[in-house]
Amino acid sequence: MFVYEKKLQYPVRIKTPNPKLASFIISQYGGPDGELGASLRYLSQRYAMPYPELKALLTDIGTEELGHLEMIGAIIHQLTRNLTDEEVRSCPAFAPYFVDHTTGVYPTAASGFPWNAASIGVKGDVICDLSEDMAAEQKARVTYDNILRLSDDPDVNDVIRFLREREVVHFQRFGEAVRLAKEKMDQKNVYFTNPAFDR
Repeated sequence: MFVYEKKLQYPVRIKTPNPKLASFIISQYGGPDGELGASLRYLSQRYAMPYPELKALLTDIGTEELGHLEMIGAIIHQLTRNLTDEEVRSCPAFAPYFVDHTTGVYPTAASGFPWNAASIGVKGDVICDLSEDMAAEQKARVTYDNILRLSDDPDVNDVIRFLREREVVHFQRFGEAVRLAKEKMDQKNVYFTNPAFDR
C-alpha cells in the first residue's frame, strides 16, 4: 500500500522554460536508465527476494524512485510550460516530441524511443538482480552527469545534483545488499546458488 504525500522529495522551481534542455532530461523519465524503469525494476524484483530485509530495501528504493519520476516530470513540465509556437519551431530537438505529445510528459528516451519494459532486468535470482540494480544506479548516475554537462540552468542543475546524489546512495545500499545476501547464501559456491530453487 502506498501513501501519497502531496509534495516533491526535493523542490523543483524552474524559472526559465527551455524545451531543448527538456528534450535531454526526458531520458530520466522514460529512457532506458530512467526513473520509471528503476521504480518498476525494484518493485518487481522484491517479489522473488527471499530475505525480508532486502525485500524491504527494494520496496523502499523502488518507492523513492517513483518520487524521482515525479520530480523529473515536474522538471519537464516546468521547462516546457507556456511555450510559444516560435519557441517550439526554433528548437529542432523538441519539435518532434511536441508534434506527438504537445507539452504532455510522456515516457521516452532523449533519442525518441518510447519507454518499454525491455530495458529493465528482473531475473528472480538474488545476486543477478542486485548486481543489475547496482549497474542500473551507476547508469542513471552517468546520465545525470551527462545532463549536468549539457545544462547551464542553475535551477535545473540543483535538482539534478540532488537526484545524482541519490543514485550514489542507492548504489551503495545495493552493494551492502549484495554483501548481506552472500553472507546468507552458500559461501562455498562461487556462483552463489538461488535459495528459492537450489537447495
